[in-house]
Amino acid sequence: MTAPLDVLVVGAGPTGLALATQLRACETPFRIVDRSLDRAKESRAPAIQPRTLEMLSAFGVADDLVDRGNAAVGLHLHLPRRVLRVPVFDVGCDDTPYPFLLFLPQSETEATLTAHLDARDVTVERGTELLSAEPEGEYVTCRLRHRDGTEETVPARYVVGCDGAHSTVRSQAGIGFEGYAYPQTFLLADLEADGLAPGAAHTYMTAAGLLFFFPLGTPATWRMIAMHPQDAPGDKISLHLLQQIADAWAPDAPTLRDPVWMSGFRIHNRGATHYRKGPFFLAGDAAHIHSPAGGQGMNTGIQDALNLGWKLAHVCRGAAPEELLETYEAERAPVGHGVRRVTDRAFTAGTSSHPALRLARRHLAPRVAPLLLRATGARARLFRTVSELDVHYRRGPASVTGRHRPRQGPRAGDRLPDAPAGLQRRVVGPGYHLLLTGPARLWPVDLHLGRRHDLLTVHRLGSESPWPGLTHALVRPDGYVGYLAGGTDLTDLRAYLDRWLPAL
Repeated sequence: MTAPLDVLVVGAGPTGLALATQLRACETPFRIVDRSLDRAKESRAPAIQPRTLEMLSAFGVADDLVDRGNAAVGLHLHLPRRVLRVPVFDVGCDDTPYPFLLFLPQSETEATLTAHLDARDVTVERGTELLSAEPEGEYVTCRLRHRDGTEETVPARYVVGCDGAHSTVRSQAGIGFEGYAYPQTFLLADLEADGLAPGAAHTYMTAAGLLFFFPLGTPATWRMIAMHPQDAPGDKISLHLLQQIADAWAPDAPTLRDPVWMSGFRIHNRGATHYRKGPFFLAGDAAHIHSPAGGQGMNTGIQDALNLGWKLAHVCRGAAPEELLETYEAERAPVGHGVRRVTDRAFTAGTSSHPALRLARRHLAPRVAPLLLRATGARARLFRTVSELDVHYRRGPASVTGRHRPRQGPRAGDRLPDAPAGLQRRVVGPGYHLLLTGPARLWPVDLHLGRRHDLLTVHRLGSESPWPGLTHALVRPDGYVGYLAGGTDLTDLRAYLDRWLPAL
């Protein structure tokens, strides 16, 4: 039997790789396995949201992703008699260093994360399948089968399923996966499309449904997504069928050619009944699957991982109580439920064959869309939602507001904004960061915070902070404010630390 692990990560897509990145930064003993022999070659999820880039920047990965991707992408909304050039992320983005939607094929995202792990002596064990996982005392006994057919037994304190919609970990844990499939079938292709304006995402709104072209660059210039026409016979996917759809739905139909790959797929809306059961955890598609509307899927999975990773690391090293792991489901399940609800509404409005919705897409949307897009307040709210900058844990058990809460600035449970510019890059690392604002002379030199496992760093910000006046805020390793209060009395802060980061 192999020596015990702290964490076994099952699945090496973006979610599993992000979790491995954080565990490595925390120096937590782990292994990451995937039954696939190689990483994804198709583009799959083509976009990375600003909040995901913010969180990955803590590990030096975000800049590499930006270098590989396309951040200068506009949106062209093709209506029956006009084309709207929609400003993208031009408002509501003054507190992030990544005010854009980064277009990058999933294959490139995985390659970047894998290279980061390789440089830190972490090997992704591909061709290795989890056969069974049985809790036995302090450990889960995991049986693995390698690509050469040999089997290995690995004890692990915790097992995290990042292994997709058909998760073996979820099955072994006995966690339900409830929801439904949409009736429509979709077509997807990476190809060339002559006649499309470069540097923009193109959306065609028709009575029959929606047609999209997203700029990729690799493995082809464009990603095409369209509903399978109800009157098209059979399930065979061909370039001829895709061209027929473009001709019928796009007034300025591009000429399609040279497909790299084509596929048909069904969309589901399903969620795990629990994100944790004993030593088992679920993240990404193993926990939630939904419509790709808004580009939320991969991003939500990566953020699941980066919420969970530091908590596992702190508990495994004895720096935090087991209770900290209970906050994972409490914080991330509402986010997953919210994404499923919002994407379901958007998907239904855009694809339903109901006569009223078909009529609205044909006649009402072309009139209403220009008005909504001119409203900067509406665009700002949409940006904050789609970019996931508004994700918060205000109702979570690890979000606490002390006395004299500042009336301005982020609240306990909110992400720490990058305002003033560069603040986020100052508070990176596997530990907590205590931010003290206001005149330095009012804060004692010794704050009497005790020894905190080298996981607490103090920053004296002065007036350069998101909060006015005298404030103290504790920022978690994932960049969210855990505790916030006004004044210089740290009594309640010490109580918070005693609960979540006990002193030696």
